[in-house]
Amino acid sequence: MRRLIIGAAGGFALGYATTRAFEALADLRAKQAPLEPDPKAYGRLRRRLMLAGIARSLAQLGALAYGPAAEALAPPAGGEPRLRRLGLLAGGMALSALLDVPANYVEGHVLERRYALSKQSGRDWAVDQVKSFAVSTAISLPLLELLATAIAKAPRSWPLLATGGALPLLVLANVLMPNLIAPLFNTFEPLDGPLEVKLRELAARYGAGDAKILRVDMSKQTEKANAYVTGLFGSKRIVLGDTLLRDFAEDETVFVVAHELGHYVSRDVWRSVAGGTAAAAFVFFGARAVAGRDGTPLDSTLGLARTFFAASFLTLAAGPALAAFSRSRERAADGFALEATGAAHSGAAAFRRLRDKNMAEDEQPRWMEVLFSSHPSLKSRIERLESVS
Repeated sequence: MRRLIIGAAGGFALGYATTRAFEALADLRAKQAPLEPDPKAYGRLRRRLMLAGIARSLAQLGALAYGPAAEALAPPAGGEPRLRRLGLLAGGMALSALLDVPANYVEGHVLERRYALSKQSGRDWAVDQVKSFAVSTAISLPLLELLATAIAKAPRSWPLLATGGALPLLVLANVLMPNLIAPLFNTFEPLDGPLEVKLRELAARYGAGDAKILRVDMSKQTEKANAYVTGLFGSKRIVLGDTLLRDFAEDETVFVVAHELGHYVSRDVWRSVAGGTAAAAFVFFGARAVAGRDGTPLDSTLGLARTFFAASFLTLAAGPALAAFSRSRERAADGFALEATGAAHSGAAAFRRLRDKNMAEDEQPRWMEVLFSSHPSLKSRIERLESVS
């Protein structure tokens, strides 16, 4: 029965990749026609693609960990040499990325272009994909090797070691991501002019007056608008997308930035680090219990594949709690922005513009919000602001 399920999973993953490959080739030969702007249709399609992506990812991992490839990945009788493990892990990541290219192209590039949500060329999209793969591999391989070493040295307590390691890694990511990784994909330039003065005065009221206030060329990848406050210690950045600056009124932009400052003032980055560490503990301890049942050494390539297959299910199980936490922090940030600006009407206008600009739905299905959504519905956020304006 297990072989039948794994075979079906492998067939699904391969069939999905093949179908998307034909669609990608068809688009390369003749660009598909634009689609009418329809937030509900776009939202439905995005949800279906998200669920298909989850199923596809699990199918690929399951086929790799328990399918015919498992025999090739099984460790030699005398133990698996480090170079063999690194080579197999790198090859597995490359194969997975290759299988994902057609789906990512059709679902992440063509669809956004057809809905006029992106003007990025196919060539620029491909360059970003290569960069993403290079960065992901450069980070993932050493971390996987560290995990394998921890498992080998402490086969019973390695989840505790891995959880302890997750904490500094999450902190480090919040420092490295804005300063080293994000600039590989976009150009960040200091914002100047009256808006910069107004935003710095706002930030200074809440202890972030020394933050860099930057403009990023989001339009390079998307026509959607966004802003964020990121970084820890001395790496604080208030970042505004050029699409936001181009299409939003100044008072709306100030409210959006005040919302993001709310996350900073409430130390939501640290809250997220704590939540991520707790989730890592749940995933690591659960994965050890599930993946280690058949006696496969978990520090081997095959053992790591089975560990991450189990971890994928556990991550999905932890998702609703993390999403609920995130939604609560978004509501708190809305409240902070309202208090900081006193401009409920500007906030409501900003959210309506975000809805229209990003082709977002007023409300998603309840199951989607509970299981996956990191933000409350735009309808509820707008109504909350309109009730006090």
